[in-house]
Amino acid sequence: MKDQLFTVKENTRLTESVCRMVLEGDTSAITAPGQFVNVQLPGRYLRRPISVCDSKDGELTLVYKVVGEGTADMAEMLPGTRLDILTGLGNGYDLRKAGPHPLVIGGGVGVPPMYKLTKELIGDGRIDRHITVVLGFNTKSEVFYEEEFRDLVHDVIVTTVDGSYGIKGYVTMPLDPAYYSDYYACGPLPMLKAVRKVMAERRGQLSLEERMGCGFGACMGCSIKVKSGYKRVCKDGPVFSADELLWD
Repeated sequence: MKDQLFTVKENTRLTESVCRMVLEGDTSAITAPGQFVNVQLPGRYLRRPISVCDSKDGELTLVYKVVGEGTADMAEMLPGTRLDILTGLGNGYDLRKAGPHPLVIGGGVGVPPMYKLTKELIGDGRIDRHITVVLGFNTKSEVFYEEEFRDLVHDVIVTTVDGSYGIKGYVTMPLDPAYYSDYYACGPLPMLKAVRKVMAERRGQLSLEERMGCGFGACMGCSIKVKSGYKRVCKDGPVFSADELLWD
C-alpha cells in the first residue's frame, strides 16, 4: 500500500452517470488486476474505494459511477486537481492458472476492473488464448467501454436487461459452460450468484462489491462469512475463489 499524490489529467463522462478519470502519479504498488484505490476527497471524512480500470507506469485510469455527493464532486474535478490516493489495496485476480479460453464477465460498475484483467490475460505470453468478454447492463444508455474491449479482443458480447441493445437478458444468457476453461467476474452479488450457478463446473474467481470503511483491513466493516470463517473484502479480497464463498 502506498499513499501518493496524483494529478488529474483527464475527467470525462462516458454515460449520464459514469465517468472516466485519468491521473498521473506513482502506480508501482498496483500489481494485479482487480485491486482498488482509496481516494481522499476534499471535505469528505471517508475515502472512496474505486476499482482500478487500468494502470501503467505513471498513469492511473479510474472509471466510476456517480452515486452520491463524493463521486458527484469527483465528476466536477478539472485537470490539474491534486488528489491523495492510497494505491495497491486488496488482492486481485490470480492469472497463473488461467486456461486457454477464459470467460471475463463485468456487470455495470463491475465492468472497469475487467479491462485491466483482459489486457493482462492477453499480455502474459499465451498467444493461443481465446478470451470471451461479456458486459451486462440494464439498458442501452448505460453501456460503456464496449469499444475499448473490442480493441483488445474480438469476442465481446453485450447484454441488456430490457433488450434495447445487444442480447436481451442477463449476462448468463449467452453462456455455454462447456466452451470455457475458467471464468472471472465482477458485479452485483445477484449476478455473481447466477454466474456461479451456471459455471459451477468451471474454476472461477469473483470480485465482491462491499461497502468499506478504512479499505485496508483495520475496521473490519466489510467482513463476510466464507467456508473457512470470516474474511475482509478489502484486505483478503475483493477477489475470492468462487468455491470459497457461501451462496445460501
